[in-house]
Amino acid sequence: MLTAQRESVAGTLLERVSDARRRSDALFDIVRPEAIYDRPIRERHRIIFYIGHLEAFDWNLLHKDTLGLSAVHPEFDRLFAFGIDPVGGGLPTDQPSDWPSLGQVREYVRTIRSSLDERLLTLESFDEHRRDGFSLARLLNVAIEHRLMHVETLAYMLHQLPFGKKVRPPLPPRILASPVDHSMVKVPHDTATLGLARDEGEFGWDNEFEKLKKHVREFQIDRYMVTNQQFLDFIEDGGYQNPSLWSDGDWEWKAAEDISSPVFWLKHDDQWMYRTMFDETPLPVDWPVYVSHAEASAFARWTGRALPTEAQWHRAAYGTPHGSQRVFPWGNEVPNPQRGNFDLQSWDPAPVNAHPQGCSAFGVEGMLGNGWEWTSTVFGPYPGFQPFPFYRGYSADFFDGKHFVMKGGSARTAACMLRPTFRNWFQSHYQYAYAGFRCVNTSEE
Repeated sequence: MLTAQRESVAGTLLERVSDARRRSDALFDIVRPEAIYDRPIRERHRIIFYIGHLEAFDWNLLHKDTLGLSAVHPEFDRLFAFGIDPVGGGLPTDQPSDWPSLGQVREYVRTIRSSLDERLLTLESFDEHRRDGFSLARLLNVAIEHRLMHVETLAYMLHQLPFGKKVRPPLPPRILASPVDHSMVKVPHDTATLGLARDEGEFGWDNEFEKLKKHVREFQIDRYMVTNQQFLDFIEDGGYQNPSLWSDGDWEWKAAEDISSPVFWLKHDDQWMYRTMFDETPLPVDWPVYVSHAEASAFARWTGRALPTEAQWHRAAYGTPHGSQRVFPWGNEVPNPQRGNFDLQSWDPAPVNAHPQGCSAFGVEGMLGNGWEWTSTVFGPYPGFQPFPFYRGYSADFFDGKHFVMKGGSARTAACMLRPTFRNWFQSHYQYAYAGFRCVNTSEE
């Protein structure tokens, strides 16, 4: 029986590895060959890097210390090892000629996958193979979620690629909903339990540990995420021209970059348009607005409110009037398309009120999927934080006071990362993420 259980766990993990690869391959398939060496976002690597990076990460994580495999292309293992997140304003200066050919990178991918798969399929037990005290099963979870995170963050990048450089796949019909009736919901005071306990054996990234409880005072929170229409009202009221709504650093950034609207918006003559992944459309007023933390904060000040703290957001999403916590906002049922816009089912947002079956115990809607949600909480460690010894920079490199916690998920977030403890983060001035927000009328001290 135990052998059968182990085989079931191993089989499930290997199938998840294959599924994650299919998803990343499908994403790169929308890029036309002539665009593979483009850099759609100036702060990021060229697209070619990421084709090699996903395999290099898996190989560097598993091949030597865990599976005892010898290096097959150490130069590429180093070249494709690390992405970039330039906080200090430095931008990459490499040229397309500095990178290997697409054929060489594709061959590297095939070789890495073949070597790893051949070895993994011969193992009698995943429990006997460990690295730094972590089982092979946990390391495979790291590899799977790392790849799926990139499937999402690469979508942000490819979103900025010109339409003519992308292959348009079949698209699902856009969701229509009734007009949005904006209101706020009261959330009574109670405790929010954040994070995971190491001794409970659940998978999480290093920043999800250790479990802690935070008392949250009563507050009110927007029933829905802030929409494009609400943000348009902010723009038309001169929100981008009012320095009192912006911190000094945010105002300097906005002025230096000449920012006067969300990055997904375009204006033709007097009409606002919205740039989706594959076309332009008149501004969908009931979709959530996607903006940087700086822009979200300015809007919140304009309304006389604030962004929620991480604990407030968690309490509104997973808490109940009786003090217990749910696995998902709607209960314990696993995510499905009726509950929200997530798990790569769509390329575009949906109206903020499109999924009433996903509402929380307090009646707050759309807290999973349809756009990450900015909080006012600076990204930092929970008490008892221990970095992954095999990936020490995953979280710790970003405990710099310049990144903010995001919660929830977007349309391109895989279902496995919709767990309550998952934490995302970006710099305050990063506009490209599928990230929106909602406001609260109080903030924790």
